Amino acid sequence: MLGLELAYWQETIIKLVLAFGVVLVPAGATVYLYLFKMVSFMQSRLGPMEAGPYGSLQLLAELGKSAQKEDIFPERADRFVFAAAPYVVIISSFLLALVVPFGPDAMFVNFDTGIFFALAVSSVSVIGVLMAGWASASKYSLMGGLRAAGQLIAYELPLVLAVVGVVIQAGTLNMSKIVEAQIEGEIFGWGAIGNPFILTQFVAFFIFFIAVQAELTQTPFDMPIAESELVAGYMTEYSGFRFLMFFIGEFATANIFAFLGATLFLGGWSVPPFVTDLIGIDPYSEAFNYIGPIVMITKMLLITFVIYWVRFTYPRFREDQLQRFAWKVLIPLALANIAVTGVAKVVF
Repeated sequence: MLGLELAYWQETIIKLVLAFGVVLVPAGATVYLYLFKMVSFMQSRLGPMEAGPYGSLQLLAELGKSAQKEDIFPERADRFVFAAAPYVVIISSFLLALVVPFGPDAMFVNFDTGIFFALAVSSVSVIGVLMAGWASASKYSLMGGLRAAGQLIAYELPLVLAVVGVVIQAGTLNMSKIVEAQIEGEIFGWGAIGNPFILTQFVAFFIFFIAVQAELTQTPFDMPIAESELVAGYMTEYSGFRFLMFFIGEFATANIFAFLGATLFLGGWSVPPFVTDLIGIDPYSEAFNYIGPIVMITKMLLITFVIYWVRFTYPRFREDQLQRFAWKVLIPLALANIAVTGVAKVVF
């Protein structure tokens, strides 16, 4: 792009900086856009207005406040595990971002088993949550950690099974090729809009969306941090910057899952083929390495809008309702979707 041949270490540094941008910048944007403003309007209030024009610097004020707070360790805590837990949680988000394609060549890594890698590293956060719950030496935290582990394990299954339907239809585990399958696909011989898998895998998208909501431990799946019962669950004993890292990890993971959802079901970085034909640009050209990230961010904002809309609309499930919904509803539905997809793949 710059006409320069970069050394491997230089490319690595650039990719690390971009990865931080992909994870942290959208997280900050969605915190301000949805948590500070959209929810305020939904609840007939203005939200933060004092820090910067229209409250636009409130997020920086929150970061400054958290950075100044004392970093407290409970007296009986396992200090090393307690301190490491937030890093384990947030590393999961960075690893997830590695395999998301933002253009034909705009990606950090291009694994042939990219979606398998994404689903594997998304489970790393469970370890961090358990570390936080156990190391805090608090019954509230331990209960929150156990609830979170049980919930995340239960909803990992429908999440994986929902993705299997997409993999069967695309015939690949490679994230870029899944996007290509949606660009080049046709619906009953009509290819003007390609074949975004949300049309043929709408059941899988529904399951994926619910499982993501549960993975984020957001309402109505927020039993691990139920304030009325557990104060703040596995985060109860955290303060200052470490608490902020859990907070950032939650929103960053929501954005990365939204990027994954856009890639798997909404055509990823591509636009409908009739648009590229209209403007005369090849969807695999260099131009889409610049257009693609804008398209992906737009689709991510759309999905995260629905995530936070649900979060502030529905009441919390009881623990038994939460587990029953995963094991008796979502998993059988996902298995049925896989069976139907497999039959349709053979027949058509």
